[in-house]
Amino acid sequence: MSTLVCFHAHPDDECIGTGGTIARASAEGHRVVLVVATNGDHGEIPADMPAGKTLVEVRHAETLKSAETLGVHRVVWLGYEDSGMTGWEQNTNAGAFCNAALDDAAQKLADVLREENADVLTTYDWHGGYGHPDHIMVHKVGHRAAELVPVRVLEGTMNRDQIRRGIDAARAAGLLKEDEGFNADGPADDGNPMGTLESEINYKFDVVKYAPLKRAAMKCHASQLSDSGFFMAMDDDRFAAQFGNEWFIDPKSNEPMRDGWIFE
Repeated sequence: MSTLVCFHAHPDDECIGTGGTIARASAEGHRVVLVVATNGDHGEIPADMPAGKTLVEVRHAETLKSAETLGVHRVVWLGYEDSGMTGWEQNTNAGAFCNAALDDAAQKLADVLREENADVLTTYDWHGGYGHPDHIMVHKVGHRAAELVPVRVLEGTMNRDQIRRGIDAARAAGLLKEDEGFNADGPADDGNPMGTLESEINYKFDVVKYAPLKRAAMKCHASQLSDSGFFMAMDDDRFAAQFGNEWFIDPKSNEPMRDGWIFE
């Protein structure tokens, strides 16, 4: 069996882009390790925050619950501060992940890759899907770590064409008004369109069987449900249609998109 290391920016990022891949890999008997770069301290503060608890403590517990739901065998925290969205004052904090020394952060991840004798590392596409400073840093750190400890790297991304189709379908079904939702081709956090065009993606992983687990893991992050409420409101069939595939770029491949699997 093989070992998969999934590298993510924040607590809850593991669910949407790789939740199905994690669940499938674990169910098939592979070892799965989740590495989280930041503590998520600049996420949404819930109105029902437990007395005496910090947001970091709450999100840490939520991530452990999500990881257990998906079948993760080990969770590693790199310990950086959340950088916040582009333009936030937190971007300048010395402890923010986006300001970390690249080689130092990469060495922390490389240590995990070496300890686990990892076969595959997932990171993000070149602009982290939508331009979040921490997501961009995950891309950079992931690739640098793979230079220190050779491992196959796959970049998780969002299928822009699929997002567009999903929004159109939601509007057609009356779930969204014409002026609701967002423009999949419009500027995201860094001014670039969200995700990647289907024509530039190499792999589609079929994880529809694991969509219920993926959804259950998303629900574990109760403090951040304001970010995923639209997804949670979908019926099971629509959720599976939208999230039953996960999308990856192989930076060493020029092949067109095809159905595949992470350990092939």
